[in-house]
Amino acid sequence: MSAKSAIGKEVFTPRDEKMLAAVQVRRRNKKKIPFLATGGQGDYMTYICLSVTNKKPPQLSITKVKQFEGSSSFARRSQWSMDQLRKVNGIDPNRDCPEFDLEFDNASDQWVAGSAGEKCMFVQVLHHTCQRHSGERKPEFVNCQSKLLGGNSILHSAADSVTSAVQKASQALNERSDRLNRAEEKTGELMNSAQQFADTAHKLAMKHK
Repeated sequence: MSAKSAIGKEVFTPRDEKMLAAVQVRRRNKKKIPFLATGGQGDYMTYICLSVTNKKPPQLSITKVKQFEGSSSFARRSQWSMDQLRKVNGIDPNRDCPEFDLEFDNASDQWVAGSAGEKCMFVQVLHHTCQRHSGERKPEFVNCQSKLLGGNSILHSAADSVTSAVQKASQALNERSDRLNRAEEKTGELMNSAQQFADTAHKLAMKHK
């Protein structure tokens, strides 16, 4: 299982969320963090993840997930709602590059992705998802290549497929709930009929006793 698949299964599925995209990153300007602030766990890998809740209305979030050296598990760190995302800076609109910035209401991070392709995929899915699901206050995308913001991308189709899958799963759960409710009603009717039969049989037995 890939790291991103494991993150989706371990971090988001238990919270009834679907991970739409993830990118492995490192800081361009690494912050000096005290040893105790990391729990003494040493080096780690960082992933920026885009997720959506399965419940309606869907809620989008961007989450920072870390995996510490020597550990097979993933730890959820900071999380922001899509309404808190103010700006996505692609750094260079003229060429593929792995750098990008995310600016939130209360934070701003400068990242370098594992590759330019990985960054492009994440930004493209993020932009498309924002256009489909964000409220009136959408984040600004600056210094991004036009191919990342276009409407006919294969990645956009992939994001559509993921969204469709989430909707179908939700619909299936609703249909299953309806079937269970109908089964419970039928069981109740059968129990009432059985009770009425038993009462009638008891009366007849008493009458001919």
